[in-house]
Amino acid sequence: MTSAPVPSPYASTLIVMPAFHEEASVAAVVHEVLEKLPGVGVLVVDDGSTDATTAVARAAGARVATLPFNLGVGGAMRLGFKYALANGYTTVVQVDSDGQHDPSGVPALLAQLDSHDVVLGARFAGEGDYTTRGPRAWAMKVLASILSRTAHTKLTDTTSGFKASGPRAVALFAEHYPAEYLGDTIEALVIAARAGLSITQVPVAMRPRSAGVPSQNFVRSAIYLARAGVALVFAYIRPKSAYRVTGAVTATGAQV
Repeated sequence: MTSAPVPSPYASTLIVMPAFHEEASVAAVVHEVLEKLPGVGVLVVDDGSTDATTAVARAAGARVATLPFNLGVGGAMRLGFKYALANGYTTVVQVDSDGQHDPSGVPALLAQLDSHDVVLGARFAGEGDYTTRGPRAWAMKVLASILSRTAHTKLTDTTSGFKASGPRAVALFAEHYPAEYLGDTIEALVIAARAGLSITQVPVAMRPRSAGVPSQNFVRSAIYLARAGVALVFAYIRPKSAYRVTGAVTATGAQV
């Protein structure tokens, strides 16, 4: 008599990978996720790419949702949260499709969801050698200080895109995940905190992009500083009542 197969610990987890013109890297990331997290769901959200991102991701074994035009990471992630609700996933982990996020760090994020709603993978908390400088570094420190007070916990990397969301956060973000520039990081944390969700972080090591060109230079960093300030202002001026969850929604408006 054969024993029943042991269910995967990742069966209720959906990895959401926003992708914009990532045909050179997305397949390797999908393969690595499926290898290191057996049984996990993988959804690549092609955010209006005009290259072969969709075809490459599907060939690698991912489900792919295609947006008709570029919405940015926030819009892509909101679709991912809606897909998770519609398909029975209780947790969502955002993983970049450019190879910077190591899937080996996902179990540590998920472990913290037993006692928290949102878990950040923090680049400046003791793991790896990721560094930044100039206006971008200044902005990150100021944002971390302000958002730590809002979340009532110490956060060192509030702009990290490597994060896990538990059931309450998935329901909230499916309706209210912001699509504006930096909204997917800064405003999303404010929304979660003001909705009463618990936020924490775990140290992770980030890797260089496997393809493409990093966006940091002095001018872009200065622009980042200004935009970060604007995003923070908008996050706080919106009323708390705007962040109530009204129920489950389905992943409409995109081809899957």
